Amino acid sequence: MVKTLPHNRIVQDARKFAADVLRPRASEFDKKESLPKSIIEEMSKRKYLLASLPEEAGGLGLKPVHYGQLTEEIGKACCSTRGLITVQSSLIGEILYKWGTREQKERWLLPISKGEMLGAFALSEPEIGTDAKGVRTTYRTDGDDYVINGRKKWISFGGIADYFIVIAAKDTEISALIVGRKRPGVSVYPIKGMLANRAAHLAEIEFRDVRIPARHIIGKQGGGFSFIASSALDHGRYSIAWAGVAIAAEALDCMATYAKKRKQFGRKIGEYQLIQRMISNAVADTHAARALCINAGELRSINAANAVSETTIAKYFTSKIAMKIASDAVQVHGGAGCSNEHPVERLFREAKLLEIIEGTSPVSYT
Repeated sequence: MVKTLPHNRIVQDARKFAADVLRPRASEFDKKESLPKSIIEEMSKRKYLLASLPEEAGGLGLKPVHYGQLTEEIGKACCSTRGLITVQSSLIGEILYKWGTREQKERWLLPISKGEMLGAFALSEPEIGTDAKGVRTTYRTDGDDYVINGRKKWISFGGIADYFIVIAAKDTEISALIVGRKRPGVSVYPIKGMLANRAAHLAEIEFRDVRIPARHIIGKQGGGFSFIASSALDHGRYSIAWAGVAIAAEALDCMATYAKKRKQFGRKIGEYQLIQRMISNAVADTHAARALCINAGELRSINAANAVSETTIAKYFTSKIAMKIASDAVQVHGGAGCSNEHPVERLFREAKLLEIIEGTSPVSYT
């Protein structure tokens, strides 16, 4: 079985899966704005959805660096498929594994590993993004139940999720609550026409007097930001940091390959010094970005005090580098780079998104 393989072998298998299955269809997923059920089922079968969790929790038990490398391999081929791993493993999986009760793990976590359920992390709102403490979705107690009201927006895989981990406020306290999609009062509105992440089934979720039992709270009441949301965002940033490496590496490969084929003025454009400089700078920047991610991963594996800050630095740097290299790749392709017949057009759009999600870059920098 896949879970018994050495970690480096798992990464190698992910590379082959990405090359054989995902890369040839990534443009199709983007155009149709949908990730096929067959792909999700295969990802689940391979235990990729909870790759960072221990085997007993339905994962592969990957250490942070190997988890990052798997993220890179999948992300190079298809950003939306990589996003599925980020949401299920880094957000939903890590939260429930660390903070969930035994009942919550059995009901909501293990089904992900079996391909029976998907979760979505509902934090962002129409007016609230990076300022996670300012959530306007509310909850109140009513006997033994919680009653939730509000709206969440830009929720990755919210369009097909079976349940949501909702960050909501009661006066000044913030809590994390599990809400099933089929609960009365839950409405899901798919979001189309996005710049990027088009196959990630983004959605806006509305909660109107949604009633859930008290046992659906994760951790302690009032611990939704300090513990749950902050932890989720940290895990998410680590995965997104590697996503930046993935886009940078893929854009570099596309740029170098095209420069070897395309001719202008009787010479291959890769023979011109300016193009060579762009490619060589991209090589150095990609290696630097990967090194920052490896460093963050190693620190995370030993729970180092500076692991969170180094993860934030890595996410900031890789997102900026991904944008720069993707932009250069479009430039090298010229007019062809502006067409969706070439992957650099999609990579350019996906790179921009990384500067916004999991903490927008200007805020991360300050």
